[in-house]
This record gives sequence, C-alpha cells and structure tokens, in this order.
Amino acid sequence: MFGIIITIGVLLLLFILYTLFRIGTLVNVVKGTDKKIVSTSNKVNGALMMLFMILGFGFMFWYSWVYFDKYTLPVASEHGELTDKLFWITTAVTGVIFVITNVLLFWFSYKYQYKEGERGKFYPDNTKLELLWTVVPAIVLSVLVFTGLQAWTDITSKAADDAEVIEVMGYQFAWAVRYPGVKDNQLGDYDYKLIDDTQGNPFGIDITDENSYDDFTPLELHFPVDKEVLLKIRARDVLHSVFLPYQRVKMDAVPGQPTHFKFIANKTTQEMRDEVGDPEFDYFLTCTEICGRGHFSMKLKVVVDTQEDYEKWKAEQQTWLKLNPDLLEQVPAEKRELAKIKAGIEEETEELEATL
Repeated sequence: MFGIIITIGVLLLLFILYTLFRIGTLVNVVKGTDKKIVSTSNKVNGALMMLFMILGFGFMFWYSWVYFDKYTLPVASEHGELTDKLFWITTAVTGVIFVITNVLLFWFSYKYQYKEGERGKFYPDNTKLELLWTVVPAIVLSVLVFTGLQAWTDITSKAADDAEVIEVMGYQFAWAVRYPGVKDNQLGDYDYKLIDDTQGNPFGIDITDENSYDDFTPLELHFPVDKEVLLKIRARDVLHSVFLPYQRVKMDAVPGQPTHFKFIANKTTQEMRDEVGDPEFDYFLTCTEICGRGHFSMKLKVVVDTQEDYEKWKAEQQTWLKLNPDLLEQVPAEKRELAKIKAGIEEETEELEATL
C-alpha cells in the first residue's frame, strides 16, 4: 500500500511539473516571444488530429463490418422487419452526416492551423447557407418521424377480434403472465386492491367476474406463430419495461396505467434454433427499465409454437382457481357452481369419484 501511495505521489509531482512547464510556454506565446513553439505545436496537433480521424473511422468501419452479426439479432416478427428497416434508414442518414461533419471538423483543424501572417476569414451571416442547413434537416427529420409514427400507430392500435390476448405483469423482480381460459377465451377483470400473494392472487383477479374462473397463469410465455398477439401490459409496483428482443417488442409497464402492444411472430422457437444453429436457443422476455436491485433477474422464457402445438399447450394448463381452491370461498354463492365447472374443479371431482 505504501508503495502505491509513493507511486501516485510521484505521478502527481510529474503532472504538476509538466503543467507548470505548459503554463510557462503559454505565457511566452501570449507575449509573442516564442512563435516557433506555436508553429511546431500546431503542426504536431494538426497531424495527430488527422491520424486520430483516420484510425478512428478505420476502426469503426472495420468493427461494424466484422462484428455485424454479433450485434444484430435475427428478427422474428412482421412489424420487426419494418422496425429494423426504419432503424437502418435512420442510421444511414445520421451516419453519413456524422462522417461528413467529423471529416470537416478534423480537416479544418489541420488546414487552418496557425500560420504566421495569415488571418482568418469572417462571415457575419449567410442567409442561403442558414436556410439550407435549417430546411434540409427539418424535411429529413420530418420524414423519419412520420414513418416512425406510422409504425407506432400500427402496433398500438386496436387488435383484431381473433387476436391472442395475453396479460403480462411486471413486479419486483419477475414477470407473471395470465391467459384467458379455453372455455370462454375472455380475460377476467382485475383490481389492484385485490392483489394478495399469500392468498394465491398476485394478479388481483376479480373473483366475482365469471370470465376469470378459467384463466390460467403459467410459468412461461407462449404464443402462436403467424397470428396476431395482443400483450396487455401492467406493473404491480414500480416502472418496468417489457422487451422481446427477437420480436422487436418493447413497451413500458407503468403502475396504474395499462399499456399494450400487438405483433405477429413469424418464426417458431424451433425455426429460430435452426436459423442460428443452436439447439438450446430460447426466446426470452426481459426488463429494460432499471427497477431496483433485482432488475437483472427479470427474465422469462418465451416459446413460440405452431398453432396446433399452442392449442394443445393451452388445453393442458390448469386454471388458477383450480390451483388455489381455497379462493372458492370468496366466490359469490350463486356463482360457485359455475366457477367449479369453468375452473375444471367439478370435472376433477367426478373423475376421482369414478375411480373410487
């Protein structure tokens, strides 16, 4: 430790001495007594800036070319293809402007370095030039914003009547999903005041709503390929954000303000495994909003099935009421028999009696 302190002290002393030397040099420059240093320093700095520009752009283009497949995920939804197209158009436009402006920046720094006897040119104003760099960017940005707005309007508009409706709820620090039952295909209502993990009702499902009796809450998110899916999104505590990277789905989960996102997946899990050459590949849902210390753990497995496999999987799921039979006591007496039938509790009882 003592050696480290000595090393830091020596480095600080050298830095102070160098700073004092530079201050002395600048004082001489201001006084005009050392013009040679100014000329030499400008040439060196100008050359270094050009070298930095060449190496910087060279590395950027090399990395972008060689590692392109590493940072661009395959797309697995219809609207994702449009989203990617808009992204690359925006990247191309801004990228070209970035390169042009930075080349000019470094070139001007080199070309117009200090030279004895030369004076800089001064333009108080140039109306044509100012109109050019105001109108052209405004038009380009308007086109980009308008096309992006069209895409946003489409994914947040009303879903088709036959769309698969799935509720996704974020909470610290996990995801929970709820599906409408196969008997009525309608999600039951909920109320945040009814949320109770200890009683088996983490969603706050309204026990008096008949549509809720056959809802089920699996541990994975499944949806079919080539069919519109509507995600109804909400948060139970703080701000979260639903992110399906391969489907290009991203939408905030806001407490007290439900959001939604509709999309059509066009590649099953197996098709994506074949495409990427990884038999262990799985889609996933993660949170992209820093929501607390356990934010990193908010990851849920996602499975994209064929329609046939999806319907088969749904039929195998047990209803949340069947998994929490104690909640039957909270069902209004006049609806209790209906709740048993829709939740599959009555069927299970009959099968057990037949076996006995």
